[in-house]
Amino acid sequence: MRRLILCADDFAQSPAISRGILALIDAGRLSATSVFSLSDCWPELAPELSDRAVDVGLHFNLTEALGQPVRGLGYWLLMSQLRTLSRQQLCHQWLQQIDAFADKLGRLPDYLDGHQHVHALPVVRNAMTDAIALRWPAADKPYIRRPDRLADAGDSAFKGRVLRGCCAGFSGHLQQHGLQGPDWFAGLYSLTPAADFAGLMRHWLQTMPDGGLIMCHPGDPDERPDPISATRPLEWAWLAGDGFADDMASAGVTLSRYTPV
Repeated sequence: MRRLILCADDFAQSPAISRGILALIDAGRLSATSVFSLSDCWPELAPELSDRAVDVGLHFNLTEALGQPVRGLGYWLLMSQLRTLSRQQLCHQWLQQIDAFADKLGRLPDYLDGHQHVHALPVVRNAMTDAIALRWPAADKPYIRRPDRLADAGDSAFKGRVLRGCCAGFSGHLQQHGLQGPDWFAGLYSLTPAADFAGLMRHWLQTMPDGGLIMCHPGDPDERPDPISATRPLEWAWLAGDGFADDMASAGVTLSRYTPV
């Protein structure tokens, strides 16, 4: 059997999204979830993850308005490539979000990733490794999602090219700092109701290597503004249903938490 880390992003973005993720965890349909630690929902929701047997990571955020002013993704893509961002200020943001996570969950994140993959951008990645050195012991570092290892862009070839280009060199950066993460990544697609999420998942399950990571974005229908609110319940319904279980069995895949190489 090949092992899959199936990670639901955006925990604590809203109560509805989080309820859907928790239901899938309890049904054995997820093995990881990524947390918005500065969300106003996180203090109340953190205890829900304390005893559940999944990896819980920090979903580092620079672009999602969660009660704080943010800049759009385009700004971070451009400024990171120009190397004009402040590494010191970004390290402060990393530490703020790491500390907010640990303060409510009682421990450091199992792994780090980023909303819209901002953690892998130049300068942001340097600030990340600065923050890791300040918060983690050398022998017990978190694992890292590696979007430069994107294996398949689903129905979004252009978005895949942009992601690979903007995150180029990320895995080499991690290696220089003694950090690891899954070497295969999928889950990128248009995030629209018209997309064939089930078909994409079947393809990824059939083609993934042992230890691959697939991100997903399930959730209950949301009462808060959310650009992918129409897609989350569709992902949730398929992941909760018999089709997902059958496709996992047919592909010879089982869910697993991350195991270092």
